[in-house]
Amino acid sequence: MNIHEYQAKELFAAYGVPVSKGVAVQSEDAFDDALNQFPDEGMIVVKSQIHAGGRGKGTFTDGFQGGVKLANSKSEAREIASKMLGNTLVTHQTGTAGRKVQTIYFTAAESISHEYYLAILMDRDTSKPVIIASTEGGVDIEQVAENTPGKITKVFVDPTLGLQPYQIREVAFGLGLSGGAFKDMGKTLKGLYDFFWQKDASMVEVNPLIVTEEGKVVALDAKVGFDDNALFRHADIQELRDLNEEDDKEIEAAKFSLSYIALDGNIACLVNGAGLAMSTMDIIKHFGGDPANFLDVGGGANAEQVTAAFKIILSDPKVKGILVNIFGGIMKCDIIAEGIIEAAKKVEITVPLVVRLEGTNVELGKQLLTESGLDLVSADSLSDAAEKIVNLVKHA
Repeated sequence: MNIHEYQAKELFAAYGVPVSKGVAVQSEDAFDDALNQFPDEGMIVVKSQIHAGGRGKGTFTDGFQGGVKLANSKSEAREIASKMLGNTLVTHQTGTAGRKVQTIYFTAAESISHEYYLAILMDRDTSKPVIIASTEGGVDIEQVAENTPGKITKVFVDPTLGLQPYQIREVAFGLGLSGGAFKDMGKTLKGLYDFFWQKDASMVEVNPLIVTEEGKVVALDAKVGFDDNALFRHADIQELRDLNEEDDKEIEAAKFSLSYIALDGNIACLVNGAGLAMSTMDIIKHFGGDPANFLDVGGGANAEQVTAAFKIILSDPKVKGILVNIFGGIMKCDIIAEGIIEAAKKVEITVPLVVRLEGTNVELGKQLLTESGLDLVSADSLSDAAEKIVNLVKHA
């Protein structure tokens, strides 16, 4: 689960991480009250709030440039905010559809001496939290890693010991800090790590983390994601969820404990097992098709969940074909067959459907589908199934 910048900064502040003064608003009527909380003199930063990076370099669908703007006065800040709120912002992370801006975040401008990059996330290879820091802040970390990897410092934290003082110093030295900024960095990094660990975050990113001209460390931006599987422990975090930023189909899938992620293709996949689902998407691409989704019904799905999966798939207007790929282990092939038949009774399937079943009760599953009279194509293998659905969609 992701949250907005303004929400992340409120959480940062609770852990002693220095952030700029900011006020979030959801309507134009609230602009004046929000802006009156800032001094009459001084610049104000106007930030569109969406769950995507690259906002500053983004473009609104009406042509207005930039989802993060610096205003020289309150009146200018209000004018900029009115152009952003309710508008759709397109960045390199949103895709061409973009995201509608429903919250504006006004923050006080800071005098920047230097920008840095700082992130904490889980490293899959070591199963440890890793701190990634760079002297090149304000730019995409991927570019820094590719072009100047020597400017990146990585520190792995043993989860049983926690963040140690020498590791904090290693990060601060890696960023070339000294004096008061060195001390501030220690407090800031400890606060960010405590937040990351105690709130079961999957990623905490500050880009940029700045040192002001007065030598103070400030988290100028904040991007935070949480481990969905740990949210049951954090009711306060769950309250921050913004359903407007999530795909309706993904929200519906979660109600039935289905793992669903919408993609940009036109061939829907219904598979049991995350690994098999990834392989299915790969082989669709191999034969020249484009997956419309990742959908794992899990090892113990029932007919109701399979029916729900079909409804979700067919609610996507981009879907021009469906590939069902089931390897029956815990999930029995006859259960999938019953789910397909039940779905066909409730939702008209008007696109080509290819089904590949293998494993437990496979013959019973195939028999049920044959006797159902459904218009579907059977496949003997995964490659056979993928090739058939790609050809059917291309010639539909």
